[in-house]
Amino acid sequence: MGNDMKKIKLDIVGLSYSQTQSGAYALVLGEVSGRRRLPIIIGSFEAQAIAIEIEKMTPSRPLTHDLFKSLGQAFNIAVQEIIIYNLVDGIFYSKLICYDGKKTVEIDARTSDAIAVSVRFDCPIYTYEFILSTAGIVIEGNDFVYLENINETPEEKTNVSATGTFNSLSTDELKTHLQQALADEAYERAAKIRDELNKRKAS
Repeated sequence: MGNDMKKIKLDIVGLSYSQTQSGAYALVLGEVSGRRRLPIIIGSFEAQAIAIEIEKMTPSRPLTHDLFKSLGQAFNIAVQEIIIYNLVDGIFYSKLICYDGKKTVEIDARTSDAIAVSVRFDCPIYTYEFILSTAGIVIEGNDFVYLENINETPEEKTNVSATGTFNSLSTDELKTHLQQALADEAYERAAKIRDELNKRKAS
């Protein structure tokens, strides 16, 4: 596989309300040693589970992921790392690498759940080069506002409706829209444009 399976460390760089899918959020991961960003669409429940932990807010009763952490700790199981190990048809596949002091066990998880668990266990998130080179978006500069609009209602900043209209644009127009989406921090829209561009490359 060569360099494709190289493990790359990711950080959470932001969480923003999705401009096109109501109730969806774009979780943006970024490579620690580079400029690429990986936007992942997640549901509002998982987005809140991640935001609550990042913001160190304490819910009155344990959320599902808090329960998972308590259960792990009660039986001395540590989650050592999260690996986003595959990408199929726009869906990211993740696993938790768990250790009980004797053996290491890999547990499959939805990526949104895996990240919500990672912030609770304070463990690193990794992915492979082939995933970042396929789905990563390169950004200029480092000015993503951290969790800035987690509580805001979505703004319609888009001048291209984000349903199926990208396929009517030329590739150059798409690239322009991609840059505009990144400038607007509309990562979820950017992800859709990227997918359309990738489809064209493939065909």
